[in-house]
Amino acid sequence: MEDEKIIALFFGRSEDAIRELDHKYGEICHNLSFHILSNHQDAEECVNDAYLGAWNTIPPARPDPLLSYLIKIVRNISLNVYWKNKAAKRNRDYTVAMEEIEDCLADRKTVENQMEASELAVILENFLDTLTAENRFIFMRRYWFADSCGEIARQTGFSEKNVSVRLTRIRKKLKQYLKDKGVLV
Repeated sequence: MEDEKIIALFFGRSEDAIRELDHKYGEICHNLSFHILSNHQDAEECVNDAYLGAWNTIPPARPDPLLSYLIKIVRNISLNVYWKNKAAKRNRDYTVAMEEIEDCLADRKTVENQMEASELAVILENFLDTLTAENRFIFMRRYWFADSCGEIARQTGFSEKNVSVRLTRIRKKLKQYLKDKGVLV
């Protein structure tokens, strides 16, 4: 079903909207949440919470594209559960991906003092524009979708070592890019 029709179901407050949303994007949402949490039950709960979030925000929101809107909700809910679990001393595989990139980014409070979060988002978007399509795909799959290097290697046809080396170089380039833009790293 087309995204516009799904959104129209939301505006009509039809329960079919959730069913159609799950049918079209459920697998992507479940995979993302599972990659962050490494627990199928937690991932299922996060996706259901995301559907409820979509139900509560559409209307008035009319997301375009719908997938990006939904993925952002799933990711935010999954990250909240991840941090809650981590605080309870339950380490997850997602920690590895976040530890890889954390030295490229400053403490949140420092960044907030220096610039608005939206300005940082623009800088990151501009950085992604400097990457090749392959490297941008690898970066996003690792740090947005939390895919493992092995999964990215299978998706791209590169070796796992090649993906790992590319990520190291991208992080180094990101760190320098942020410094050049005046972001405290």
